[in-house]
Amino acid sequence: MFDFIGDIHGHGLKLEALLKKLGYSKENNVYRHPERMVFFLGDYIDRGPDIPLTLNIVRSMVEAGSAIALMGNHEFNALAYETLVDGKPLRPHTAANTKQYFETLNQFKENRGTLSSHLKWFYELPLFYESENFRAVHACWDEDQIKALKSHLSGNRLDKPALLSSFDDKNSLFTPVEISLKGKEMGLPEGIDFKDTEGNSRNRVRVKWWKNPVGRSFKEIALPYMDSIPNTTVKADDEDLGRFYDEFQKPVFFGHYWLKGKPMIQESNICCLDFSIAKKGYLACYRFNGEQSLNSDKIVFV
Repeated sequence: MFDFIGDIHGHGLKLEALLKKLGYSKENNVYRHPERMVFFLGDYIDRGPDIPLTLNIVRSMVEAGSAIALMGNHEFNALAYETLVDGKPLRPHTAANTKQYFETLNQFKENRGTLSSHLKWFYELPLFYESENFRAVHACWDEDQIKALKSHLSGNRLDKPALLSSFDDKNSLFTPVEISLKGKEMGLPEGIDFKDTEGNSRNRVRVKWWKNPVGRSFKEIALPYMDSIPNTTVKADDEDLGRFYDEFQKPVFFGHYWLKGKPMIQESNICCLDFSIAKKGYLACYRFNGEQSLNSDKIVFV
């Protein structure tokens, strides 16, 4: 069965420590397990000190058949940053965008050819995955958006035309990619905002897309939780978030949300595995054996 691993963000040595703790060993430069496979949930690059090592481990495992890997929003952003349209980058080279991508660029500055090879490989990464007993996506599983991706993408993967369409907010591919890779947001009532962790004023919050928001406070459904988010109650007419992921659906695994504290599941069928390794948190794994009711005791972390 699968060992689901959350966002790595270039922490290759931590990844090696986690794989060894899980019983994987290196054979011919590839980590393998006699009975299990890894399922990587995206965000392999940026921020951390060992980005080339991380990509070597993940890619070699995928190519050897000992892992599956999804695309994260950071891989998506890297492709867009490096793609030119009429001589201009699809993802603008602003100070903020360059800062996010800086460590990747810096760690490959002596080997741009290898980075280019990895960028081409990113196109091979599916945006979502579904089996008989689980689902996996980087940020949000919304059935309507997944259906849209299935209708637009070959093999659930982006190609260059699809990448370009994903950056056009008038294109039907924009919202499915945005929600699947970055999550759902909800607008706060007019005149209400909050300060994020960097002190910026925000009037939209990322939400727990597996909960019906109506009747709950914005603070209760925000992801991650922040003291500065208001307790104002969500009303039915505030915004249509589409369907939410109820408790009767199969387990879904994802990353993306910079959770804090000891890694644990969120609900019996909801498992976010991003516990902020790039912010001195944990690199976390859920050891899945097909159970339909998940248990925090099956999470291993370093």
